[in-house]
Amino acid sequence: MTMTMLHAIILFAVAYVLMLLFSKWRPYIALGCAVLFIVSGMLPLTQIFSSIDFNVLLMIAGTMGLVQLFIDSKMPALLADLVMEKVKSVQMAAVALALFAGIISAFVDNVATVLMVAPVALEICKKLKTNPVPFIIAIAVSSNLQGAATLVGDTTAIMLGSYADMSFLDFFWYKGRPGIFFAVELGAVVSALILAWLFRREKSPIPKQAQRTVVTDLVPSWLLVGCIALLIVASFIPNKPDVTNGLICVALFAVGLVYNVIKNKNGDAVLGPIKAIDFETIGLLLGLFLMIGGISHMGVIQAAADLLKQLGGGNVFVLYTVIVWASVLISAFIDNIPYVATMLPVVTGLAAALDMDPTVLYFGLLSGATLGGNITPIGASANITGIGILRKEGYTVKNSDFFKIGIPFTLGAIVPAYIYLWLMYGI
Repeated sequence: MTMTMLHAIILFAVAYVLMLLFSKWRPYIALGCAVLFIVSGMLPLTQIFSSIDFNVLLMIAGTMGLVQLFIDSKMPALLADLVMEKVKSVQMAAVALALFAGIISAFVDNVATVLMVAPVALEICKKLKTNPVPFIIAIAVSSNLQGAATLVGDTTAIMLGSYADMSFLDFFWYKGRPGIFFAVELGAVVSALILAWLFRREKSPIPKQAQRTVVTDLVPSWLLVGCIALLIVASFIPNKPDVTNGLICVALFAVGLVYNVIKNKNGDAVLGPIKAIDFETIGLLLGLFLMIGGISHMGVIQAAADLLKQLGGGNVFVLYTVIVWASVLISAFIDNIPYVATMLPVVTGLAAALDMDPTVLYFGLLSGATLGGNITPIGASANITGIGILRKEGYTVKNSDFFKIGIPFTLGAIVPAYIYLWLMYGI
């Protein structure tokens, strides 16, 4: 390990510790450390823009604006009323919302899922006068879980599909066996039971509403549904620009603003939705992207991949185990996209050296890297987005609040998937 690589690791570690300790200052800490990476030369000027995932930033900005129009239309309040009519207790409402978020995120980006489902959860919590923090955390971690279920569920799934030449259906049935979709859903069932246990004290019955909320403007709802449909369609288009999803969200938000101005005929119709965009969350993600670009340039991620290779040795089961659990741990602290991009060729080389089918290693890598972000509040963009939503509502999310749900949820999801994948593809 070179001294410059060591410096990069130390700066990155210090930044994460500070962000965990001082949650209110996370965006400024991330951006400040990102500047240090740039000034020190650990992130060259030529790699600044390539390190930033503009697609995610544009998606967040566009979807936040769309969601504000959606909220103003009172549709989340109506959906909250419908959910409250169907479930019997606060506990079941929390589990139902988490499962609903998981289903959506199997086909739509995790961040967009959180932005779409969170307003419904907030409305339910307002009506029940209960703390929304655990509800939003449950929604965020559930959306992360389902990212590996389908080819279009997450960027890492798309990367694996492209690298291994897998189709959409291969995630359901691959090489004559049930695919990774069923491993994820098995984990989803177990993690749903864990959520039910975590919310076990929320047994109070949900009061029946005297009448449902009336929605008179359906245009924002149709724009949001159209956004989901276009994101799904775009996922099947090969060789599309990297910012396609972001441009879809921003374009539909622009359409919504024009409609809002025509309808209301005042400047607040534009300023209100724009003010709803959480620029602190965008700043935090921007800083994280630059820091990760810095450690990637300094060879830290490649060194982590090489270490996994050494730890695995020549035993296939040990190698599979190391890849799964190391991926969980590593992706709890760094973005899983550069990690998976680095590990895919490493896994292929390991499989070739052992003269084995790489499928179990591919699926183990994807499941571990996708779920690892649920361990920490800043381990995944969906977590950061959910916490940002709560902050705007005036709630502070402590690390302990997140760990109480994130850690048992992750273990409940990854353990059955880990066993399933080995039994299906490792033996």
